[in-house]
Amino acid sequence: MAFGSFERKSSSQPMAEINMVPLIDVVLVLLVIFIVTAPLLTNVVKLDLPRATANAELQKPEKIEFAIDAQGGLFWNGERLTREDAIARFTEAGQKRPQPEVYLRADQTVPYRYVAQTLADASKVGLSKVAFVSEPER
Repeated sequence: MAFGSFERKSSSQPMAEINMVPLIDVVLVLLVIFIVTAPLLTNVVKLDLPRATANAELQKPEKIEFAIDAQGGLFWNGERLTREDAIARFTEAGQKRPQPEVYLRADQTVPYRYVAQTLADASKVGLSKVAFVSEPER
């Protein structure tokens, strides 16, 4: 037995070792239970799914080069226009799918008011893809 021995020397001292046999028995029983019940937990429904192929049409969005010069002049792909014309073109571009990308180039001395107006006009009509173009420092 694990709790005592037949020797008379150690009869007065308690046993200081842990008996591992009951622990191993419990672990093996749990392992057998999991092995038996695991296949029962998987519920598979056999379906005959329809087959379809989907070819994605990848259309590149149109690029709009929008520039603001130092005096606040507006340019759409190099063509000078007024703010009202820019709003009309932004509205027309906002209806297109996929949505065009606006590349905004602003002179470094232009007042921020013109940049903010342009961003507001573009966002009002739903253009969300606006990128700021700059030159790296030398």
